Amino acid sequence: MKSKLPLLLLCLAAALHAEVKAIKNFVLIDGTGRAAVPNSAMLVDNGRIAWIGPASRLSAPSGAETIDLQGKYVMPGMIGLHVHLGVTQGLTQDAKFFTPENVEKNLKTYASYGVTSVVSMGTDKDSIFPMRDRQRATGRPSETRIFTAGQGFVFKGGYGGVPGINQGIATVAEVEPAVAAQAAKHVDLIKLWMDDHLGTQKKMPYDMAKAIIESAHKHHLRVAAHIFYLEDAKRLVDYGIDGLAHSVRDKPVDQELIASMKRHGTWQMAATLSREASMFVYAQTPAFLKDPFFTCCVSADVVHTLSSAAYREKISSDPHFQHYPEYLKTAQENLKKLVDSGVHYGFGTDAGPPSRFPGYFEHWELELMVEAGLTPAQAIAGATRNAAQFLGAKDLGTLEKSKWADMIVLDRNPLEDIKNSRTIHAVYIAGNRVK
Repeated sequence: MKSKLPLLLLCLAAALHAEVKAIKNFVLIDGTGRAAVPNSAMLVDNGRIAWIGPASRLSAPSGAETIDLQGKYVMPGMIGLHVHLGVTQGLTQDAKFFTPENVEKNLKTYASYGVTSVVSMGTDKDSIFPMRDRQRATGRPSETRIFTAGQGFVFKGGYGGVPGINQGIATVAEVEPAVAAQAAKHVDLIKLWMDDHLGTQKKMPYDMAKAIIESAHKHHLRVAAHIFYLEDAKRLVDYGIDGLAHSVRDKPVDQELIASMKRHGTWQMAATLSREASMFVYAQTPAFLKDPFFTCCVSADVVHTLSSAAYREKISSDPHFQHYPEYLKTAQENLKKLVDSGVHYGFGTDAGPPSRFPGYFEHWELELMVEAGLTPAQAIAGATRNAAQFLGAKDLGTLEKSKWADMIVLDRNPLEDIKNSRTIHAVYIAGNRVK
């Protein structure tokens, strides 16, 4: 009887080659800031980029899957540094909605929009950790990659978080054990809220924020802060905060803050311009409510509610409504000034709470960043290379040899018109096409 070993080896070899994809004939926007490169190709092996270069030099192994993109554009998958997973159903936010099923639904939505990694910013239940850890066991998830700040830090009785998830701390003495508890769960960063919600709620005291930052750094964790006011941003930067999770919105940033951010290496990790726009855009029925790029992933009931006269009245009757467009304008001007001054910047939307829609808001954010004066290339860099650098995620953010093949295939060039980021032909995470 003949040995079956050669046949087994042939089957194994075929299986290994099936993991190899030869992708060719595309314009490469690699996320490094280099010029776009037409007639490009890459080999993806076991989810990573094994080779990338001119299509004329492509040499694929026998049995590899060949994908001819016929001149389409390929850019890295976007990385959202500020989202909130799983806490909303329809237009209602509640801790009870945070289930693995709802989180998974959000992750699949983000993936379909080309947002291939997200940082869930401090409103997660502990069920997030096994989900994240399962992804990292292989590095090849079928949905968007998870980074998490666990349960972020709120001043007890003050502004921030989600009731039932964020319990709040009342004294500085409570800080160290609370940070240690998050560190024991292996959070990816620490989040704190520093805001009084336009004077309507209690704000975290500065000594508590300072203690959180110092404790987190002792545990080798970076810290990001929700801020609104210029003065709070200055204080936290002086304390050593690693990232500002929103733009300063009450005043123009000044040279004192800029110099301090550069001195401390503080990031404007997310400008959340789309979050600011969402505070007033629904007072008039926005055009995107009829855009298939939006409605594809939003229920008809939600679209109907957002289109209603009652909802328009609800938004316009907010006592601070007239100030929201000003806050967006200030946020945009501040982002432009920080970028021009050489401050590190990333990308994020604060999507997830009601009326802030996963995936769609990331593309709107790119548009608002360009509207603020950034070039399309700068906006894309913030959403890819820079965001990965903030996370310390060396395998993500650019399309280069040995990195994960997380990428978006587009029909049109986003460097010419940032709205072309919406012409999605396909999304790949670790070399596998998202369904």
